[in-house]
Amino acid sequence: MSNFTQLKQAVEEQFTLMAATSTLFEVAFDKDELYALYLASFREGDNPVYRERTEHDCSCCRSYIKNGGGVVSIFNGQLQTIWDVKTDEVYQPVADALAAFIKSKAIKNLFLHTEPQLGTDFNFELLEDNSQKKWNHFYFKLPSKYVVSKTDVGTQLGNYRSSFDVLKRGLSEITMEAIDTVLELIEQGSLYRGSEHKGAIAKFKKNKKAYDKATNKDTYCWEVVANRITETRFRNSVIGTLMVDLSEGRSLDDAVKMFESKVAPQNYKRPTALITKGMIEQAQKKVAELGISESLQRRHATSTDLTINNILYADRNTVKQATDGSLGVFEDMMTEVRPTASQKFEGVEEVSIDTFLKNIVPKATKLELMFDNKYTGNLMSLIAPVNADAPNILKWGNNFSWSYNGEVTDSMKARVTAKGGRVDGVFRFTHSWNELEDNQSLMDLHVFMPGNSHSQGTRSHDNYGTGRRVGWNHRTDNQSRGVQDVDYTDAAPKGYIPVENITFPHLNLMPDGEYICKIHNWSFRNTGGRGKAEIEFDNALYQYTYPATKNKEWVEIARVTKENGEFSINHTLKPSGDSQTLWNIPTQQFHRVTMLMNSPNHWDGEKTGNKHWFFVLENCLNGEKARGLYNEFLKGELNEHRKVFEVLGSKMKVEESDQQLSGLGFSETQRASVICKVSGAFSRVIKINL
Repeated sequence: MSNFTQLKQAVEEQFTLMAATSTLFEVAFDKDELYALYLASFREGDNPVYRERTEHDCSCCRSYIKNGGGVVSIFNGQLQTIWDVKTDEVYQPVADALAAFIKSKAIKNLFLHTEPQLGTDFNFELLEDNSQKKWNHFYFKLPSKYVVSKTDVGTQLGNYRSSFDVLKRGLSEITMEAIDTVLELIEQGSLYRGSEHKGAIAKFKKNKKAYDKATNKDTYCWEVVANRITETRFRNSVIGTLMVDLSEGRSLDDAVKMFESKVAPQNYKRPTALITKGMIEQAQKKVAELGISESLQRRHATSTDLTINNILYADRNTVKQATDGSLGVFEDMMTEVRPTASQKFEGVEEVSIDTFLKNIVPKATKLELMFDNKYTGNLMSLIAPVNADAPNILKWGNNFSWSYNGEVTDSMKARVTAKGGRVDGVFRFTHSWNELEDNQSLMDLHVFMPGNSHSQGTRSHDNYGTGRRVGWNHRTDNQSRGVQDVDYTDAAPKGYIPVENITFPHLNLMPDGEYICKIHNWSFRNTGGRGKAEIEFDNALYQYTYPATKNKEWVEIARVTKENGEFSINHTLKPSGDSQTLWNIPTQQFHRVTMLMNSPNHWDGEKTGNKHWFFVLENCLNGEKARGLYNEFLKGELNEHRKVFEVLGSKMKVEESDQQLSGLGFSETQRASVICKVSGAFSRVIKINL
């Protein structure tokens, strides 16, 4: 025991040096296991029994080892422990064993303690002859910065841990490409108030480079937390969120719109196009390398591009318009069907799409499809290559593609995207007001999550029930990632239409159960309380007009249930049947079907990916520049260049055309039904279950 003082002093000196030159941390370890290792590491005979226990088994040293034995510091990226000491041959194996054990563990947090010292310096034992025996123990008087009160220690450690988590997520999730893209936008002057963030970006980029090179990335993050605490929350800043969106694959336009919605005034217009020089150079180089320049030139397909093999139905008028004979064979088919006097068919018959195609279409002379409001997202255009002989870069054996209604033509969606909100989630709830009447009330929308008990009371603005929700003052639900990304808080000037939006981007993160969609009149301002709302999921769009409300009154719009990955809806308010005109045709009306076909990936016997059914409608014209290519359409060997083609697809859009094949499309993965008028041997109205 005579040399224990030497070990004690060596450990105390090491502790003092670490505390003076670095920040102290604590690793995650089993305290009982560490103390057991301490006793077990003595060589045989070096820890003899003293009375009932061994000489080194004492409560004072046990307390020290459990509370301070896991303290470490960081030097050149490596952990140092208080046990990294040189001592005599009796205690060196013990110190080495404890040091190795602690270095094998991960840092848990910064080190803080609620007492001013660790352990007991020494004490005395009264022997039977009334003499005293002095016992030395591990002991260290802590610097004041490591001593906090019991009431504050949890809060401080929680803040440190939170800073670590945010920093590590940012450094691991944000790509260097996203950092460089944002810096280039700032240099171009394409990012509103972007120059204000250059300093923070430069620091984060430096940390990112060091993090990527670090052998132990957790250790590096803890070092940053200890020494540069102001840099740890970069990911959650407005500029950090922009970089996260870009790193996750969000398009440059959408990501910057989200950023600008948070920092830009309402009348701000970005002066510069959002494409960087690096993107342009990379795209040009890759296109030249692959020799596919002509393959990227796309246009709207026309009836003369198609052959009989890939068409399930063609209207007689469409056939007559074909001038080059490519569809002339349909004339012979049509003459075989000789309609008799039409018969009135009472009721609506339901048939599957397979039955419709097999038994009804071959005998039909005219098809008319109901364009329901909920299928505005199903508007589609068939796309063809400008040069029919260009190399095929698609997964299937022909060079035809298609584009659904990705351009926002709906007014409420347009307002959401203009404010930086998302309309591409799996479940969306949106509302606007001041359009039907001069409504200056402050309205709020909320989605109450499964398990939330929410009363209909109107007495108090905080009557939100129990459980989780997404809405005012609770903008994000961490589990489901549901978020209110557009809010409005001012009195709406006459003629101005506010909008608010809640979206859930990830189906797999949403818990099963009932999602209650409500609107709250937070503050009645002399006029109004009436507005419009939308609920969208599974490509189905439901629109509502909610009635005038009183101060603090709640209006329930609908209840959406998610179960086993699928949505269903129970309407509290009746959905609106108001017609609107999209792609040159009004909704809530029947429209003549000029052609019916499978999607090109299922032409000529192919079965590549999901099948779609396309109902081409008379006078249906996509008035926007449609996207000609999507990454999911491209051949597998082009996957490594997805980001290049994402840029090309967004820039090389199809020009508008009066000669196009557009209408409604439905995927076999989408549960839907459409109403169709069929004319032939007799007339009837049927419901096609897709």
